[in-house]
Amino acid sequence: MHKEWQDDPAEAVYAERRVAMVDEVAQMAQEVSPSPGGGGPALSPAVLDAIGRVPRHRFVPEDERRYAYQNYPLSIGHGQTISQPYIVALMTDLLAVKPGDRVLEIGTGCGYQTAVLAEVGAEVYSIEIVESLAQQAAETFMALGYDQIHAQAGDGYQGWPEHAPFDGIIVTAGAPHVPQPLVEQLKPGGRMVIPLGDTWSGQELLLIRKDENGKTHQHNVLPVRFVPLTGGH
Repeated sequence: MHKEWQDDPAEAVYAERRVAMVDEVAQMAQEVSPSPGGGGPALSPAVLDAIGRVPRHRFVPEDERRYAYQNYPLSIGHGQTISQPYIVALMTDLLAVKPGDRVLEIGTGCGYQTAVLAEVGAEVYSIEIVESLAQQAAETFMALGYDQIHAQAGDGYQGWPEHAPFDGIIVTAGAPHVPQPLVEQLKPGGRMVIPLGDTWSGQELLLIRKDENGKTHQHNVLPVRFVPLTGGH
């Protein structure tokens, strides 16, 4: 990553707030205890380190930056939000990303979740249906030096077959059902994390594992609330 932005004196203040946010996220993980990654209540150190490195304030509108390190979602315009840091950390942890893994993200949004995935070592392929958000995220990735992120504007329902199969797939919008194209693009042994259900009647965060024989196994993690998945589903 480029480090020039860190020379701004204001960055020291944001860095302090980021440390406090990481502590709050780690504490919340222990209190909520959905057993992320299937291995107990604590988030992995790699995920917490990644959350601690990504400058969340660079991914939100300027008038929201004072709130960037609060542990709650924020509006990014176009009816979209940047997810709560705890949920970003949890979804990243559930994917159990290893350095060099290829991860597909459906719903780039502002790019914060994308950057966290890159910080844990993933090669990320991300699709955003709102073209202006996709462009803004791409500019932020370039400014911060995230050259292992490949982003494009488009309908993510069909995935990104040219770069499949993927070790992990993450969907950052609530879907009425699990898109079959995404299941097909998940590697045997891979994981998918997706919010399932209607925004108003209730959603559940699912962890889907595909075994070596290609069979999928679903695990309900916890109730969530995401904006709806749009596009050709």
